[in-house]
Amino acid sequence: MIPALSGLGYRLARYLTQTDEEQESVATCSREVLEKTLKPGDILLIDGSSRISMAIKYLTQSTWSHAAIFIGKDNLIDEEPNKQHVLIEADLKEGVRTVPLGNYCENHTRICRPVGLSSEEIKQVVNFMKERIGYKYDLKNIFDLARYLIQTPPVPQKYRRRLLALGSGDPTKAICSSLIAQAFQSIQYPILPNIDVDGSSSKALIQSQKEILHIRHHSLFAPRDFDVSPYFEIVKPSIRDGFDHHELRWAENE
Repeated sequence: MIPALSGLGYRLARYLTQTDEEQESVATCSREVLEKTLKPGDILLIDGSSRISMAIKYLTQSTWSHAAIFIGKDNLIDEEPNKQHVLIEADLKEGVRTVPLGNYCENHTRICRPVGLSSEEIKQVVNFMKERIGYKYDLKNIFDLARYLIQTPPVPQKYRRRLLALGSGDPTKAICSSLIAQAFQSIQYPILPNIDVDGSSSKALIQSQKEILHIRHHSLFAPRDFDVSPYFEIVKPSIRDGFDHHELRWAENE
C-alpha cells in the first residue's frame, strides 16, 4: 500500500475502533468462570461495540465481530513480561498481538472448541499464531468497511460476506478470523463442511451450499463461521460444570 493510503488507513483504523457506548454488549459469565473454562486452542468470539464491529456484524448477519485464540499461560511468549496475555488476535491498529483475557471479559463472548485434536496438533495451531505476532492488519480491508458508517447500503445477503474479502493478499498482513482459519487449515482441521450442490434442493438451500463452497479460501472466513461450524463445540461456561436452576435467587415480585 502506498504511504499516503497507509497513513489514511491508520487514521481510519483509530476512528473505526472507537467504542459506541450505545452498542456495548453485556458479559454473560464472570471473568473467573470464563478463565477456568478456556483451554489452549479455543476460539473466543466477541460481540464488539466499536464502529467497525457494527459493519462486520451487518455484513455477516451475526452477533460476532471479532475472534481471538486462547493459548494459555503455558504457551506465553518468552519475552512477554505480562503473564496475563493469553490471547492472540489481529487488531485493527496494532496488528497481530497478544492480549489479556481481561480485554474482553466485559463483552458478550462465545467459546468455540475444536474437537479431537491431540496436544501436538494444538501446539501446532498455537505456534502458527505465535509465529505471526507482529504482522500488520490488512488495512486494504478497511476502506470498504468504512462506507457502512456513512450509510448502510441494501447489499443482497449473498454478496455481503464477499465485501469482507478485499484484503491485499500480502502474507504479512492479517484479518482476525482469516488468520485463525489459516492456523486450523495448517493442520487440515475443517471449519465448514464439504458439500455437494444438490440441484433438487430448495432455492434457499442451494444458495447456502454455494456460499459454503465460496468460503473455502481462508480470506473469506468470518467470526460467525466458527460458531456455525459442525466441527467446533460451543462451550458455555455457566453450565459447563453443572447447573441447577433451583439455586438461582430471583428478585421478589412487588
